[in-house]
Amino acid sequence: MYMIEEISNKIRSLRKEQSMTLKELSEKTGLSVSFLSQVENNTSSLAITSLKKIADALGKDMSYFFKSPEIKSYHVKYEEQEPFIMEASKAEFVKLSGSFPNKNMEALIVTIPAQEQHGDYFSHPGEEFIYVLDGTLEIILDGVTYTVKQGDSIHYPSTISHVWRNPLKHVLRFLVVITPKLF
Repeated sequence: MYMIEEISNKIRSLRKEQSMTLKELSEKTGLSVSFLSQVENNTSSLAITSLKKIADALGKDMSYFFKSPEIKSYHVKYEEQEPFIMEASKAEFVKLSGSFPNKNMEALIVTIPAQEQHGDYFSHPGEEFIYVLDGTLEIILDGVTYTVKQGDSIHYPSTISHVWRNPLKHVLRFLVVITPKLF
């Protein structure tokens, strides 16, 4: 698990390197100055949605803030696929995409524990395609719940407010292909 303290330190360092005040970062992210201060001082947890806003405001990919395996090849071998999680999320991610300049999409295997939700409602530019490998995904898109079972898929614009939930008593695994890349 990547520790929130390391992420907090990187946010503070990068903000200061860019001579940006907390107020300026707040204006760019829509997050309150007090929340950002708590994040930088490691007294508040940080959801992946908030980290994405901060990363965008600071001009970085989210991978800058935590260990995401950097695969420098088009071909991604099974033994190179390392799971990673963030402290504020119970979901586990495995990066399947290689790295190359101007990459626009990201493929990930996501695992959500039994009866857990990943993050809060979130919207962002782009699209998401999901194919359920094991279990059942409840995805709420702008207040409408879709039940996506093993073997089913769903494809939607990410600009719609959405959240992922595992309603069952066993692990949920799915493939997600997302644009623009998050990690």
